[in-house]
Amino acid sequence: PRANAFAERFVRTVRQECLDHLLVVSRRHLEVVLSEYIRHYNEAQPHRGLELTQPAPRPVVSDTDAKIIRRDVLGGIVHEYERAA
Repeated sequence: PRANAFAERFVRTVRQECLDHLLVVSRRHLEVVLSEYIRHYNEAQPHRGLELTQPAPRPVVSDTDAKIIRRDVLGGIVHEYERAA
């Protein structure tokens, strides 16, 4: 009950959005999955507490006619979208 609320929320998010959809077979596999999800979490996922921006924002392409590219993360469990340069 006295644990850090931010840490608890992050663990819940990782479990719901990532680990509940995968079968982790080893510690090394878990480390690879978590490092990829953390990269996605910090660079691509919007956060409500940051007014729907990312903690580590990527450069924005301002061309509105540019093609949209989808990148599958973690074998297609999570998708990232960005404009092509």
